[in-house]
Amino acid sequence: MFCNMKKLHTLWLFIAIISIFSSCKNKEFELKPKISQKAKIYQTGFSTWYGPGFNGRKTATGEIYDMYKYTAAHRTLPLNTLIRVQNINNKYWTIVRINDRGPVRKTLILDLSKIAAIELNFTSKGSAKVRIQILSQSKNPLKRIVETYINLNKQLPN
Repeated sequence: MFCNMKKLHTLWLFIAIISIFSSCKNKEFELKPKISQKAKIYQTGFSTWYGPGFNGRKTATGEIYDMYKYTAAHRTLPLNTLIRVQNINNKYWTIVRINDRGPVRKTLILDLSKIAAIELNFTSKGSAKVRIQILSQSKNPLKRIVETYINLNKQLPN
């Protein structure tokens, strides 16, 4: 009985965290804090986006690429790493998960999904100078969400 209660409690906690996480994507309530001076920037460089030509193909993780999911391709970061990507020109940022390898061109550091590029406002231009910040490298999805929130809260201005 106690074991079932514990599982039920864990399930409710997971559902609560997911609902909070998904409600943050609503533009009306979305927080877009600036990267603080203390935040560790992993990498700065140029990013492009990839979409229709790759949509439906397998990624390095084995999942099917969907250009309307918040994902990205990076050469060296571990797969399933959550990163925060900020467009340096307009300060817009988004969170994506590394699920593929790339980009092919050596002058680029990241290939973003189309939806991520839309959020960073550079789809028409094709590329943008970005900053990458690692949020979580955990393989456990629940732990990744919690770590992401902890890391984002550390960056919120007082």
